[in-house]
Amino acid sequence: MGDHFYRPAEGHRLAHDPFNAIVAPRPIGWIATRSADGVRNLAPYSFFNAFNYTPPIVGFSSNGYKNSVANAEATGVFTWNLVSLEQAEAMNATSAAVDPDVDEFALAGLEPVPGTEVAADRVAGAPVSFECRLSQVIRLTAADGTPTESWLTLGEVVGVHIDERYLSDGVYQTTEPTPVVRGGGPSAYYAIHEQNRFDLDRPA
Repeated sequence: MGDHFYRPAEGHRLAHDPFNAIVAPRPIGWIATRSADGVRNLAPYSFFNAFNYTPPIVGFSSNGYKNSVANAEATGVFTWNLVSLEQAEAMNATSAAVDPDVDEFALAGLEPVPGTEVAADRVAGAPVSFECRLSQVIRLTAADGTPTESWLTLGEVVGVHIDERYLSDGVYQTTEPTPVVRGGGPSAYYAIHEQNRFDLDRPA
């Protein structure tokens, strides 16, 4: 077997850019914000993850300075909502490109629940929601310092809501809500199931 090597700046020479499919699956950043005028916004981001343990920090990267970034900067808060298989279609509906005055909660038929610690809503029925205070918004740069059109938004988790159905003897059961994660290409998603699990102990 050969080695397909390419320099991204020169193109990948494949039918589709493999980057998203290689760095996968990825947790979905289902991010809820409010504008300074109080308009609700809800959007999924495929570049999302946890970045720090204490204090807990999560972040999402937006290709373009979109409403979620602008709202988080304007208000200093956002929420993250775990996407379960049950809410996958609704999550997809919130990915529509709509005007800033459109409430994606209403668009997708979702119920907003006011945050306890922050002035941003969370998604009713989401297995887990994080309430976050903005810590940093970073415009990403290339290796040579050239600014990109992507913004990394980081927030400290200051409140956590967990549906108690997914707690067993005080332990959160990762696969119980059947979380949905993002794959590659325009439409690939995966559901996580317990039968996919295997365990590795750290070397002593």
